[in-house]
Amino acid sequence: MRQLPVVFKRELGSYFATPLAYVFILIFLVLSGVFTFYLGRFFESNQASLAPFFDFHPWLYLFLVPAIAMRLWAEERKSGSIELLMTLPIGRFEAVVGKFLAAWVFAGLALLLTFPMVLTVNYLGDPDNGAILTGYLGSWLLAGAYLAIGSCMSALAKNQVIAFILAVSLSFLFIVSGFPLVLDAFADWAPQWLLDAVASLSFLVRFDAISKGVLDLRDLLYFLSLIAAWLAATAVVVDLKKAD
Repeated sequence: MRQLPVVFKRELGSYFATPLAYVFILIFLVLSGVFTFYLGRFFESNQASLAPFFDFHPWLYLFLVPAIAMRLWAEERKSGSIELLMTLPIGRFEAVVGKFLAAWVFAGLALLLTFPMVLTVNYLGDPDNGAILTGYLGSWLLAGAYLAIGSCMSALAKNQVIAFILAVSLSFLFIVSGFPLVLDAFADWAPQWLLDAVASLSFLVRFDAISKGVLDLRDLLYFLSLIAAWLAATAVVVDLKKAD
């Protein structure tokens, strides 16, 4: 893993070398504010809580995070720079993890820039800052799950738009897997253990608990395991597609 920092720095620097990073951060901050104060009716709730802020993150990330991830490998393959990357003394998994961590840190930086929300809610009342901190952790883990899926889809597709569509579609399935409408479709023929397994895959179920301040080890392991599994899948796909 000696080369991992090299890949990480190269990838993170590439975000800020173009307007992409600044446009993404601006859109994320604006939409976060709109969803929280207008759609979430932050002031009308009369509660010192950032629940309206976190409630929209799964849906906000559904489109914004795949937009970050779509360039991770698809751009390398389209430009042909992946051939150069593969000839360097860098392990396949190092390259995958390095690229992912750079994107995850970038997403984390965008999330940290929402700190005025925390200042605002503390100014207006006496919130549970522990729950807020837990919510931020859960949001970052959620972004990591989206990014890991997007990374694999980017490695699978040569076109960034196709990678984006695949990542959004697959992430959407992980969101709605716990919805009653989805579970009802399985209820007539599937055993209960399968229904429970499908429901447990839902991002919303896991994130909802963390965002409310309930830090369960099972939820943390869920996100970390999901990230690790999709990164491993990315490494396999990159290896299979290197000759394309």
